[in-house]
Amino acid sequence: MKSVQQPTSRWSTNDVAAPDAFAYWSEVICTTLVHVAARATGPTPFSGRIDHTALDGIGLSTVASGPQQVARTRRRIALDPEEYLLFNIQTGGRCSAAQDGRSVALLPGSMTVLDSTRPYTMEFPGSFSQVIVRLPRTLGSGEPGAGATATELTARGPGRLVAGFLVGLAREEPGTAALLPHAAAMLESVLDRAAGDASEPTSTALTKERIRRFVLRHLHDPALDAATAAGSCNLSPRSLFRAFADGDESFTTMVRRLRVARARHLLRTRPDLSLAAVAAQSGFGGTAQLHRAFRTNVGITPATYRDGAADGGTGCRTPGHISSLPARPRHSR
Repeated sequence: MKSVQQPTSRWSTNDVAAPDAFAYWSEVICTTLVHVAARATGPTPFSGRIDHTALDGIGLSTVASGPQQVARTRRRIALDPEEYLLFNIQTGGRCSAAQDGRSVALLPGSMTVLDSTRPYTMEFPGSFSQVIVRLPRTLGSGEPGAGATATELTARGPGRLVAGFLVGLAREEPGTAALLPHAAAMLESVLDRAAGDASEPTSTALTKERIRRFVLRHLHDPALDAATAAGSCNLSPRSLFRAFADGDESFTTMVRRLRVARARHLLRTRPDLSLAAVAAQSGFGGTAQLHRAFRTNVGITPATYRDGAADGGTGCRTPGHISSLPARPRHSR
């Protein structure tokens, strides 16, 4: 299947008056990446630029900016309907990032991953540049491996090669787009290595991750149930349920959440699909099941969500939203 790329758009603080520059910048970050609270920290007037595109739902942003602090708080997390893994590749300047009780210092050439579903902080002490890859969790294993967040992913081995590939993809270098179908698998491999270097996952965590990966591979099958997943993972049903006993959700709740997440991704990236097609590709038995699950997990109907996404409704909800300040398109090379 041919990859679908959105036109590249550029936002720059040069397009607004100096007193409005950082407020504008904050809106740009919320719309192109995820909702965060940001604060400028430099002594000079703030400036920043983002070039953004998307390939098959994977967001690609090239960021150059002045010094600032960024915080992804629980309040900000609640504003985003989507769940992402954010791969931050430092291409200039310095950055420190912290999540899940760990912190990492990034220099040019190094990379880390952050999970949008949990709080994190980032600090840029001076001018910097990054390539940020926003991977929907519906395209990966659902969660990074245990201990993978806020660790350096490019200190050695294949991580360095993946970082180079992602930078080339964001810069639209010839030949990189053809490798996009392999991007999610490559990123999962890097995450697994990072998790192994940072900490030793527990037996329960490994079991749960194995179940989750199986579920994601068979999410489209409406007959998927706990017995099928347990047998395919060489587990007894009792072992499967025990793996979820101490967590925040049951096996059934996880399957519903992942199906709704896939449906949200399809509604946002494929508005041409009928609700019946979205339901089938997400593993629901029909539109009625899709509707009930969507109302339970998202609070609105699938049609309302799709209409809001088409109108830019998944962006920032604050005054002066950048939809009133359109980005300048950039022709692909």
